[in-house]
Amino acid sequence: MNTLLLLLAGFFLPLFPLSMAFNWLLGRFSHPVIRVALILVWPQIGVLLVLAAGVPLSGSVFLWWGLITAVFYAWRLLTVRELGQWAAMLATSAFALTWVMAANGAWVVDLHASVIGFAVAPALLVVVAMLLERRLGAAYSGLVTGMARDIPRLAGLITVVLLAAMALPISPGFFVMLTMLFGSDPAPVIVALLTWLLWSWAGTRLLRDTVFGPRNDKNIADLPVAQAWAFAGVIVAAVVLNLIWTGV
Repeated sequence: MNTLLLLLAGFFLPLFPLSMAFNWLLGRFSHPVIRVALILVWPQIGVLLVLAAGVPLSGSVFLWWGLITAVFYAWRLLTVRELGQWAAMLATSAFALTWVMAANGAWVVDLHASVIGFAVAPALLVVVAMLLERRLGAAYSGLVTGMARDIPRLAGLITVVLLAAMALPISPGFFVMLTMLFGSDPAPVIVALLTWLLWSWAGTRLLRDTVFGPRNDKNIADLPVAQAWAFAGVIVAAVVLNLIWTGV
């Protein structure tokens, strides 16, 4: 019964190839609100199933299945250019790492909070992709470069979101990674660090192909000031909540 519950959880804390269900659903819906809701709610169902099966999962095949899935999707990020797909791959890779915390016997609150922390960057990326699609008709990296000089507010939002996607300080993903790494055995830590490195590599490539580079002649509307402040408020709130959770 426990194994059946864990296999079912593999659809929600995506384990390859069960992860294809999550990615198919994200690709099926184009409305950003539905996509963000899916990113926020889907992994929470997986956490409930894992808890019902019982933790910790030390020595379980699900621990290494999750780690291999996380590395696989982190590697795929290097080849994806469409921001919506990029957000889906990042979410899949990050949520798969939740199995490491489950193997460590993390507390219920920590498991739920960790998937929320991992979900913040992919959810914001979905919004960024929507903003680019409305202005350019598509959200591919390299479609428009030099945003930092032509549309500084939107470029700033993209930069902050991609830094969060790389789980750099003081983003929510950063604190989740630290909590997981300090509570894990050395072998899983090495694989998790490789996943983190691949996120940073892929995020840097995406930054280079969007924010930096030569200016374009396209006339693109920048993010309105009110929207820029609203996004800044959301990002600050996410950081403050994570600081409270971690007790920093």
